[in-house]
Amino acid sequence: AAAIRPSVLRSANDTIRIGIVGLRGRGGDHIKGFASLPNVEVAALCDVDQNILESRVKDLDRLNKPKPATYIDFRKMLEDKSIDAVSIATPNHWHTLQTIWACQAGKDVYVEKPASHNIFESKQIVAAAKKYNRIVQQGSQSRSSPALQEAFKQLREGLLGEIYMARGLCFKPRNTIGKTPVEPVPPGVDYDLWTGPAPLRPFTRNRFHYNWHWFWDYGNGDFGNQGIHEVDKARWGLGVTYPTLVTAVGGKVMFDDDQETPNVLTVGYEFEVGGKKKLMTFEVRHWHTNAEKNAKIGNLYYGEKGYMVVPSYEQASVFFGQKEEPGPTWRQAGDHYANFIGAVRSRKVSDLTCPVDEGAISCTLMHLGNISYRLGRSLKFDPVNLRVIGDEEANRMFTRDYRKPFVVPEQV
Repeated sequence: AAAIRPSVLRSANDTIRIGIVGLRGRGGDHIKGFASLPNVEVAALCDVDQNILESRVKDLDRLNKPKPATYIDFRKMLEDKSIDAVSIATPNHWHTLQTIWACQAGKDVYVEKPASHNIFESKQIVAAAKKYNRIVQQGSQSRSSPALQEAFKQLREGLLGEIYMARGLCFKPRNTIGKTPVEPVPPGVDYDLWTGPAPLRPFTRNRFHYNWHWFWDYGNGDFGNQGIHEVDKARWGLGVTYPTLVTAVGGKVMFDDDQETPNVLTVGYEFEVGGKKKLMTFEVRHWHTNAEKNAKIGNLYYGEKGYMVVPSYEQASVFFGQKEEPGPTWRQAGDHYANFIGAVRSRKVSDLTCPVDEGAISCTLMHLGNISYRLGRSLKFDPVNLRVIGDEEANRMFTRDYRKPFVVPEQV
């Protein structure tokens, strides 16, 4: 077992050295976000694609930042004892294992949402953060918005009376990904390392950059891509944790292509809170025929006195009564990267706006919805023991067969 690295308070003047893995897409935002913070150095970059790795080194040079060390294999980057923290923006199927490795190596972790690819991983990632006394933040940036923090605080204080229902919306047109043939792995790409814990499949373009989201081996569909934000905000505003019932209906419509995950999905959740039922729904669909006060990708909360609209990561508005009279409005973005670095300095998990134990609950709700969809039936869930009641087929889908040596361990 790895030695547990002692946690040391860091002053605001100490430089935090961070390594970033997974450099396409969100990884580029991680580089800019951390590089812009005072006394934070992007000290290392890691990607299995040599082409994007070289491109991101040039990006840092254009920002007049020191040249980072570069790595193909994340495990090699973790051997650098001068790196304080890592930021993970790889495909979903890598998030938990890389976070566990980083915790074992004594690094703090910022991990993109969803922090887990399945429910077993939700449990293991939380266990690793606690065992190794690490600061681990899930990249649900809405949690750092002062506007949403204040809006949901006022919801809890009774602004709209009792809140009985929340909705998460993902009305997002996406085109077909088509069909792509098996072809040689592109030069400069370590495809075996990219595949990691997943089964090693023949290389196709659709399984690689970005479109991996739509394959169960690596992604969780749009529910685990965009939708995890909306589920997290819905749960946050509603004030709930685990459900008692999950029901999903949906399918793949319009396109005959390589995509495995649904592009139309509606998931319903029931919660028991203080003897009362609370409801939550999440919807993915192509057309936004009803933009719900412009919440095409956002949230709605329904209470006794009216409703709240959250149309973005940083804005909320209230409407009272049947006449929909305008109430308070809040709008202010937060800096999720800065929040993470602040907690790295203070060594206080309580300073994080989305600690991984909170993020993992939202991930589990998303995973339960996908399991219900894939099995074609409702799931009765035990919110204490975190098992599906009377459905061992569903419980078996909490984990996967990991490809050695990329195994998420039973004992972290």
